[in-house]
Amino acid sequence: MNNFDFYNPTKILFGKGRIADLNDQIPTDAKVLVLYGGGSAERTGVLAQVREALAGRTLIEFGGIEPNPRFATALKAVDLVAEKSITFLLAVGGGSVIDATKFIAAASKYDGDAWDILTSRGSVVTNALPFGTVLTLPATASEMNSGAVITNSEKGAKLPFGSPHCFPAFSMLDPEVTYTLPDRQIANGVADPFVHVIEQYLTYPVNAPIQDGFAETLMRTLIDLGPKALASPKDYDIRANLMWTATLALNGLIGAGVPQDWSSHMIGHEITALNDTDHARTLAVVLPSLMNDQRGPKRVKLLQYAANVWDIRDGSDDERIDAAIAATRRFFEELGIKTRLNDYDVDASGIDHIVGALKDHGMTALGEHGDITPDDARRILEAA
Repeated sequence: MNNFDFYNPTKILFGKGRIADLNDQIPTDAKVLVLYGGGSAERTGVLAQVREALAGRTLIEFGGIEPNPRFATALKAVDLVAEKSITFLLAVGGGSVIDATKFIAAASKYDGDAWDILTSRGSVVTNALPFGTVLTLPATASEMNSGAVITNSEKGAKLPFGSPHCFPAFSMLDPEVTYTLPDRQIANGVADPFVHVIEQYLTYPVNAPIQDGFAETLMRTLIDLGPKALASPKDYDIRANLMWTATLALNGLIGAGVPQDWSSHMIGHEITALNDTDHARTLAVVLPSLMNDQRGPKRVKLLQYAANVWDIRDGSDDERIDAAIAATRRFFEELGIKTRLNDYDVDASGIDHIVGALKDHGMTALGEHGDITPDDARRILEAA
């Protein structure tokens, strides 16, 4: 295991009814901008709980943040922050709302062109407004990390950024608010953290048995809980464990001190930028093909993954790797997630566009070794 620093200042308030504790987490003199997505936060009563918890406070609301949050929409919120002298942000939603809130927090304190935050991957961020989150859709772990991804439709770009200034001050995780989520979002909320774990695990051995074992446990838990969450939408224990697993999948701990990949994510981002496919579904398309394509450099960890996650121990090395990749694809399909590019109307011209976008956005040396080029991405996509 390599030398590493691990820092995560986010306070987690987990369990039934925790939204009622919101008032104690925000400075009493704060002027709060509440950010949310579509109408679901209102329909499910989560916004009502927030308003009740913060009764008597100065609250301003900003809705309409999209899935795959848009740069232009976030800039409108930045303007509102300045106009209303906002001092604290509160994200009420899933990863998209929280990602947008991180960008708004950073852009509100940045004097230059806000697009710089994304093109620099966050390196220009030196300050940000404080913010908290009320999580309604477990998937991305944005509630306990400092990264975000923003889509610029005009530029055809979906870019990530991160900054130590963009950790949430706190996050409220009440599993009961997930009971009304549609099956599509629950399936996405299983697939997304599964691939988060894979990106930090399926690389090469570095003598990190704690990180490997933790990652394998998270993946086995998602494999077990995913179908159960779809079958029993109001089982508190299932939803609670799924919510916590998704948070742990990308709060920095399992990736501390180990090599990381993230090529499936970077390629997947360009599929979303092309046609707005759900982020998790792009990962389910790219990952199995990438695993097969990179079976040489990832061979040792693929065999470990086969044995310790899927209990595949018989056959030749190649047979076990084939079986593990097939099991991964089958897992996504059983969640109701299609795993082929043609399921999302991406043809040869679409692949050309994706490869060109990777080049345009500097994604030319992906993977744990930095050796996955746009030409390699083309081969992976064509096989998908």
